[in-house]
Amino acid sequence: MKGTNIIENSLQTRIIGLVSGLLLSALGNGLSISANMGSGLWTASAVNLSKLLGWNTGLFLFIVGFINAVTNQFLIRRIDGKRMFGEVLYVMFFSYFVNIFTNLLNNLGVPNFPIFTRTILSCFGIIIFCIAISLYQRANILMHPNDDTTNILRFMYLNGNSTAAQLIDFIPPIVIIVVSSIVTQKIYSVNIATIFSLFFNGVIISKADKWIWPTLKHNFKR
Repeated sequence: MKGTNIIENSLQTRIIGLVSGLLLSALGNGLSISANMGSGLWTASAVNLSKLLGWNTGLFLFIVGFINAVTNQFLIRRIDGKRMFGEVLYVMFFSYFVNIFTNLLNNLGVPNFPIFTRTILSCFGIIIFCIAISLYQRANILMHPNDDTTNILRFMYLNGNSTAAQLIDFIPPIVIIVVSSIVTQKIYSVNIATIFSLFFNGVIISKADKWIWPTLKHNFKR
């Protein structure tokens, strides 16, 4: 299939792609959280579950990430312990840096900005973490298990179509949000930026593949 089993970049280049992607992803998510005008669907689903069951949101993010990592083992149709360990490790580091950026942006007063400004910042945060996803998916050393899911769907099942992969990956969090909101009669962390994420994540990632550091190839492995 197109783009599969091709390793074109050096390990050093891929490590730079991983680290820059990790930091940008944490910054983008932190900006969306701090601006509080909607976040990515998976984050929103974790928030709604926490409101439903009364548990910590961070715990749900970790649980969802772990479930994603297990699901990926089924999608690649073999056991890859190194891959799964790396994805769980990424979730731990990712959560840590998201907290750092969120606290920094909160201290800078972002939550108190006008609604229009916060809307722009939340959407910009979505754009930043989509670029980040493109970088560390292409580096393919460690990545969030949810993003590896879209990577696997894209190259093993959807002939390289990143938009279709993202839309399929959004089905579980949408179901979680709908069910939780029906039970609680409220919906949390869903706003303009969430809708923006739903329709444009795949498009932005695809464009970032071409426009942001194009010499970083898709070092995809089954």
